[in-house]
Amino acid sequence: MKNMFRKKIRLLKKVPMANRLALMAILGIFCLSEVGFGQQPSTAVGEEEEFWIEEIEQIFIPSEQCKQCHDRHYEEWKGMREQTMDLKTFGRVDGALLHGTALTSSVFKTVLGLWLQTDPDQEQRTRCLSCHAPAVTVFPQHTDRIIDQVIKGAKRVKIEGISCSACHLITGNQENAFGHPTFKMEAGATFYGSYAEPEENLVHPSGQADIYRGAHYCASCHFDKVKDVTRPDIPGEILKGTICQDCHMERSTGSSTSQRGALTRPIGRHWFQGIVIPGIMLSNRNLQAEWFSRVDIEAKKVKGQVEGEILVRNGALPHTFPGGDPVLKQFYVKITLKNSNGQVLDQYQERFGRTFEELLRGPIPRPFVNGGITRHVPFSLKVPQDSDAVLIEASVSYSLIPEPSKDLTKKFLESLASDKEREAAERIIKDYSSPRLLTFRTMDL
Repeated sequence: MKNMFRKKIRLLKKVPMANRLALMAILGIFCLSEVGFGQQPSTAVGEEEEFWIEEIEQIFIPSEQCKQCHDRHYEEWKGMREQTMDLKTFGRVDGALLHGTALTSSVFKTVLGLWLQTDPDQEQRTRCLSCHAPAVTVFPQHTDRIIDQVIKGAKRVKIEGISCSACHLITGNQENAFGHPTFKMEAGATFYGSYAEPEENLVHPSGQADIYRGAHYCASCHFDKVKDVTRPDIPGEILKGTICQDCHMERSTGSSTSQRGALTRPIGRHWFQGIVIPGIMLSNRNLQAEWFSRVDIEAKKVKGQVEGEILVRNGALPHTFPGGDPVLKQFYVKITLKNSNGQVLDQYQERFGRTFEELLRGPIPRPFVNGGITRHVPFSLKVPQDSDAVLIEASVSYSLIPEPSKDLTKKFLESLASDKEREAAERIIKDYSSPRLLTFRTMDL
């Protein structure tokens, strides 16, 4: 009974004092009615098992409760609401990659499980979850309990990752000694948003924060998309006056709640669509030029070899593909020297990214493909005697996660409970660690 009553009155602390008596009376009747219909009080063991969940949910209110008023946004976040046709057409192809699946994704479980086999310390484990489960920035003592649920599988996960409250407790950004994330969270009773004068309600205080109308809100976790994560606007003339939310929270009109509010004000959809695809899939060269890295070659023949550098130019626009986790992504620059018959004379490849053993051991480096940054990759290729070097090919490929070593993979697979889990994990590892072509260029010597 004690545990049930805690769950029913969790929101009372967020309610203005003037409205608490009315809500207490309603909740009292509701709780008594549940007992009358045969609901049994929870055991002491059950309460002990769930005390930490209740502690988190005192601040990070479950999204199911937000649904009572904000059903439209809840269904979009959860992936329940039918998508409009423009979200199903080419160019926006990963509708399943929802923020609501941040902890329950089988991909996240596999990557986390592999990384845990490298024995990260407590601080590193908390940093790992800080974007997927922002609650750990307030409750770091419960990091391992959340990790345990993730590893046991989606059905065992009771704590939400990127939930309604996790996003709407953010009030600004701040410096992070490790680089990222840079959001600033106020763990109190007030939920924040973009409206300057939010209406009073019986459930929770509301406030306005400028960061909700800035690109730096999204860049606090998606830091690979921009050069300066503290900047509220996107640099350059092409997207001047536009921020991430304008496209990824598709604009509509109506009320943010199902209970009240003006039906004509602008609101943003909460499914946060994006794409994760290789550049070669886009046949439109204008889109490639605008959204993808550009490769340039500078080279010259010098005494039996070809020397130079590859320039990988990333525009200031935030559409730097591929998508995916900026900490995990791997990039491969490959330079090939050929003769007039197309035969390979020499070849050089360099990988950019961290191994599982290196992840979060120290500050997070900027990804190789990062908005507004040009990368320089020097190279030197040998020209065999009596050979004619006439062509250089340069390509940039990527994979969404590092390729784990055989020993690490074996160790992780042995930790799984069933053959079915192992087969699923092996498929994910193979698919997500396999390099895919992003862009390329050739140059005649």
